[in-house]
Amino acid sequence: MMTIQKMTAKEVTKMVLNNEELFILDVRNESDFNDWRIEGNSVEIINIPYFDLLDDFNPALESIPDGKSVLVVCAKEGSSIFVAEQIAEAGRSHVSYLEGGMKSWSEYLEPVKVADLSGGGELYQFVRIGKGCLSYMVLSNGEAAIIDTSRMIDQYEQFMQEKGAKLLHTIDTHLHADHISGGRALAQKYGATYYLPPKDATEVTFDYEKLEEGKDIYVGNETIKVQPIYSPGHTIGSTSFIIDSKYLLTGDILFVESIGRPDLAGLAEDWVGDLRETLYSRYRDLAEELIVLPAHFGKVTELGERGLVSGRLGALYKENPGLNIQDEGEFRKTVTENLPPQPNSYQEIRQTNMGKITPNEEEQREMEIGPNRCAVHDK
Repeated sequence: MMTIQKMTAKEVTKMVLNNEELFILDVRNESDFNDWRIEGNSVEIINIPYFDLLDDFNPALESIPDGKSVLVVCAKEGSSIFVAEQIAEAGRSHVSYLEGGMKSWSEYLEPVKVADLSGGGELYQFVRIGKGCLSYMVLSNGEAAIIDTSRMIDQYEQFMQEKGAKLLHTIDTHLHADHISGGRALAQKYGATYYLPPKDATEVTFDYEKLEEGKDIYVGNETIKVQPIYSPGHTIGSTSFIIDSKYLLTGDILFVESIGRPDLAGLAEDWVGDLRETLYSRYRDLAEELIVLPAHFGKVTELGERGLVSGRLGALYKENPGLNIQDEGEFRKTVTENLPPQPNSYQEIRQTNMGKITPNEEEQREMEIGPNRCAVHDK
């Protein structure tokens, strides 16, 4: 009998980032598949729902090219093991299933080194490939700060342990609506300082340090300059940073291929002017050579070498459609009408990030399933 292999989210991520060929049979319901799936430049994917396959396995066998290895994917794992076994029993070789299903895909973080910093430190981007979230870690002299921390704090802990670093600060650029922040939990665990913009924190139920312009944050020999900086639009408190006079962390205000949507707190009409002011004036005054490091990406085309998501500010002003709408009325229309659907459970996620509700681990996982949809152009 043919045996099946399991493949981890980490292994699949490496294949996607290295542009290795991958054929996927996704056996989730069609609506779930259409909402969100594994994507990559060299990924070929088909969807045949599990219950359709119970009636007849032939369509699956006919759809898998001869001689190609196949990865079977489902929501949690169980269905994909069964389907993979059936395919292997039919005589196909190189059949795998995704360990932990799409849940594990949603939660895996891939650390990508951005650069060595001038003070001797390092800057890393953590790519949450299955959700499109990006977080950052500054390391210097055995100290660490994490920006826009995701819920999976154990993965940062493991990385800091490997680097021999002690956590000093966790920072959120804004109150997130697409994912649950791990910043507060991580800060509490290690006695670190948790920073949040005060204008986004009017309803929070916990103590925090105010993230304010001119109030720089220090990590070892490195300085996180809280400096263009108050850059509202996605939320009223959205705040950006400059690290090492070279890297601009834009949160959810500016992405590589789009701009942040202003509607996730229900105040799109109020915030659209702020968004335009930030993008077309505040950021315009910054050095074109700054490297933009956003808190999200919407499409796999935004993944660069080794999976790094970044773009030169000057280049984005030429190429990013959201930065090239000169007419103010047209801009207002673009960012308030015909937007993509809002992120899954975004109201509950905001409530969780304010400390108003405390869902358990499984509920948090369910709330986050699906794409982030923080950008105007993420159709």
